Amino acid sequence: MNFKKTLPVMGATLILSATGLMASAQTARIANQGDALSMDPHSLNESLQLSVTGNIYEPLVGRGKDLALAPALATSWKQTSPNVWRFELRKGVTFHDGTPFTADDVVFTLARVAGEGSDMKSNVNDIKEVRKINDHVIEIETKAPFPILPDALSTTFMMSKKWCETNQATRPVDRRKGIENAASFRANGTGPYRLRERQPNVRTTFVRNGNYWGKIEGNVNEVIFTPIGNDATRVAALLSGEIDVMEPVPLQDVDRINASPNAKVLAGPELRTIFLGMDQKRDELLFSNVKGKNPFKDKRVRQAFYQAIDIDGIQKTVMRGASKPTALMVGPGINGFNADQNKRLPYDPEAAKKLLADAGYPNGFEVALNCPNDRYVNDSRICQTVAANLSRINVKVNLQAETKGTYFPKVLRRDTSFYMLGWTPTTYDAHNALNALMACVDDKGAGQFNLGSYCNPKVDQLTRTIQSETDKTKRSAMIKEAFDLHSADIGHLPLHQQALAWGMNKRIDLVQLADNYMPFRYITVKP
Repeated sequence: MNFKKTLPVMGATLILSATGLMASAQTARIANQGDALSMDPHSLNESLQLSVTGNIYEPLVGRGKDLALAPALATSWKQTSPNVWRFELRKGVTFHDGTPFTADDVVFTLARVAGEGSDMKSNVNDIKEVRKINDHVIEIETKAPFPILPDALSTTFMMSKKWCETNQATRPVDRRKGIENAASFRANGTGPYRLRERQPNVRTTFVRNGNYWGKIEGNVNEVIFTPIGNDATRVAALLSGEIDVMEPVPLQDVDRINASPNAKVLAGPELRTIFLGMDQKRDELLFSNVKGKNPFKDKRVRQAFYQAIDIDGIQKTVMRGASKPTALMVGPGINGFNADQNKRLPYDPEAAKKLLADAGYPNGFEVALNCPNDRYVNDSRICQTVAANLSRINVKVNLQAETKGTYFPKVLRRDTSFYMLGWTPTTYDAHNALNALMACVDDKGAGQFNLGSYCNPKVDQLTRTIQSETDKTKRSAMIKEAFDLHSADIGHLPLHQQALAWGMNKRIDLVQLADNYMPFRYITVKP
């Protein structure tokens, strides 16, 4: 399978005859290398988490099969003034417990998302006030004009005010502190599937919502979601028919699955960018042998790390061609991506050694690298290769690869000096990456995933202006300027966009979205 030919074609979706023929109700058995860490839709801004909980909960504004905005719990929305949006809410919708969905739930939810413990603050940090007009109309006032507010709300899932208050779940589960509540293990949304059973890291079972307000195109009555961390075990389960869908497919097994009589691989581009970040704030790194100063505050050190990474070697040997090296923090398919800017610094270990020596580290130094081993495609192998690359410039990397269940709480607390992260802008717009990954960190949600605390006030000012700018040409020019500044600073170390590879039984029809979400309502199991 030629991923290199597939990747540049950034069609938003790949649709496999999602006919929605209502045969007899079926069970779909889905496996992933990791688990959703909570059923709380506001506890972790991570695509697997949002993909899973997005079958239970819904936003005001959703996405269609082409990833374009579509009505969900709001039937329409419009700007009534530069800073005010009015949303007409869908009538006749009930939560899974039978409670009606009203404006009170929206006001409550948006306050919950903005509050303590929420991992979704960056979606709403520019909201000034949410007002209930009546039971089915709300207004959202922003601090400044925000033309992409509906896009920003597309992964902000609505919760029941009554249910949260009754179950002492008015605040989100805080993954940084390990605090759990009823929303960790139970769920009460408006979506097409209900949560029937939750066994973390073992099995989660969903059943069709018979009172769903919308159309469920597929014929799946039950979904059994199972985390299978071992690649070989996951592939064997697919080939033996024990599971129906799995992702990701280990790249070395693509041809084997495609050659099997009952399974195939669905491959396509993904909007996610994989990158490395560095602590640029602390005066002394938490996990390094350099004492009394922070090497990453020196641009020469950051550039040395960049130029020591053999990204083409990673693409060829680790990713088997299923990646597209990048110089930017967003990729093709994201509004604001500019191919003319996408030129990486050359791989040059000798130049990297000189940069380190000029910065005062002629003999290199030691630093820990935090990396998940069950989140991104070949994540721990990429980190192992980065460590080997850096050893050539006398940097000793102490690799700490671990399950995302412990990895995410650690890095989200910023208990890290050097880390891997992947990011898909939920708005499909560059402003999301600028605001969440590159903005100077504040307590309102800006820079929430800027875990190394990179900060350039000019990038910040541009980000705020980009948010409000409606002239497309001016906006694109400002996005380009912000990315140019960030690249010149070596603010992060972008690596690549990975490819999607889902394994599936040939009896399955589904929709593969470029954001790697898997809506159960589109899945059909054929006889």
